Amino acid sequence: MNIKKSYRRRFKSWISNIFGLEGINGPIVYLKTPKNVVFNEQVELVLPNNEIRLGNVICMDENTTMIQVYEGTNGISLDKTKTILKGRPLSIKLSENMLGRIFDGTGRPIDGLGEIDSDLERDINGSSINPVSREYPRNYIETGISSIDGLLTLIRGQKLPIFSGSGINHNELANKIITDSNIGKEEKFAICFGLMGAEFETAEYFKNNLKENGSLSKVVMFQNLSNDPSIERILTPKVTLTCAEYLAFDLGYHVLVILTDMTAYAESLREVSTLKGEIPSRKGYPGYLYSDLASIYERAGMIKGKSGSITEIPILTMPNDDISHPIPDLTGYITEGQIVLSRDLYQKGIIPPVDILNSLSRLMKDGIGENYTRKDHKKISDQIFASYSRAQDVRALAKVLGESDLSDLDRKYLKFADEFEERFIKQSQDERRSLNQTLDLALEILNILPKEELTKL
Repeated sequence: MNIKKSYRRRFKSWISNIFGLEGINGPIVYLKTPKNVVFNEQVELVLPNNEIRLGNVICMDENTTMIQVYEGTNGISLDKTKTILKGRPLSIKLSENMLGRIFDGTGRPIDGLGEIDSDLERDINGSSINPVSREYPRNYIETGISSIDGLLTLIRGQKLPIFSGSGINHNELANKIITDSNIGKEEKFAICFGLMGAEFETAEYFKNNLKENGSLSKVVMFQNLSNDPSIERILTPKVTLTCAEYLAFDLGYHVLVILTDMTAYAESLREVSTLKGEIPSRKGYPGYLYSDLASIYERAGMIKGKSGSITEIPILTMPNDDISHPIPDLTGYITEGQIVLSRDLYQKGIIPPVDILNSLSRLMKDGIGENYTRKDHKKISDQIFASYSRAQDVRALAKVLGESDLSDLDRKYLKFADEFEERFIKQSQDERRSLNQTLDLALEILNILPKEELTKL
């Protein structure tokens, strides 16, 4: 008898959380505000064909509750769709077995290998690392790319975005970083890859390459395609980082998180903001764009007492190559430097087209040198920057005077710049250079210049 009563109570409680819809607007649905609804609560919408779609509460007042539906609202009817409030935020199952798997933007498997068998679930929203608990980033991640390893070294726990332009091959650069990055054999290393707003061909390019070169075993991939509901893109980086936090701080992995394209994420954020009727800010983006991006970027770092780390490389395309656009502008305020891709270098066939003079890794100095890389690393890096900067001035002068009127020293600087771009920055997709090879190559190219010009070595 007690069992029957208990069942009736649970059934009654479940029924009380089921509601009908009042309206639909794009990816947003509306219902009369229930008594116990909570902001950011997970919602399940059960369609007449028993299909279940996920959503969450994004806004509410005394009369109306607004829910964003991540898989879109096509096929949802007002009178036949049931809305179930789950009483908790959206969460995903976590397991070490996620390595080598591919998921959609909401964290559901799409590789045909079945569901994740785990009792552990966590809220995808997470939280920024408490500044008091942060460990200062040290040591480095070797990417195999000379322009990054030698001059813009990626430090464990750092946030180092890549600023690209439309049509520039940042996908090839991302693939190379995923394939070639490592930290040595003694420590556990993994990559969490969030793909947002990508064309089908782009997603297949990544998946096929990762499978062919054997890199998929160290990768957890989350993908949101361009034909998927754009609202789902808001979830993708949060799901990716939740997985990264589990691997890093529960299992002790050093995790590299790559998120592309953050511009697609920001566009979806603007779309939802417009539907909510919020007052727009710069370029129509919501006024909270800065804090929203910060909530993603600040989940990177190291925690005292934890052996793992999270390093972030968010990739974004700059509309019209405008680095002052709100997305790269605000990103630059939050992160510790940036890697800028040059359209001029790209058009010259220099791949990857890393513009080192407009790029910076603010934490590089703390993770290189005798105890981490090589004793002469910083001196070589400083000399490369100084010499290449001088060479760019000479190039500008040559356009005015003509190369024939330049001094012998100026011609050597021109030769240095050409060799530096063709041999150091330029790197084929299947060429991986160790850090020692990178630094030795830099010294070899610097020897084009007279010794008296090498003032920083």
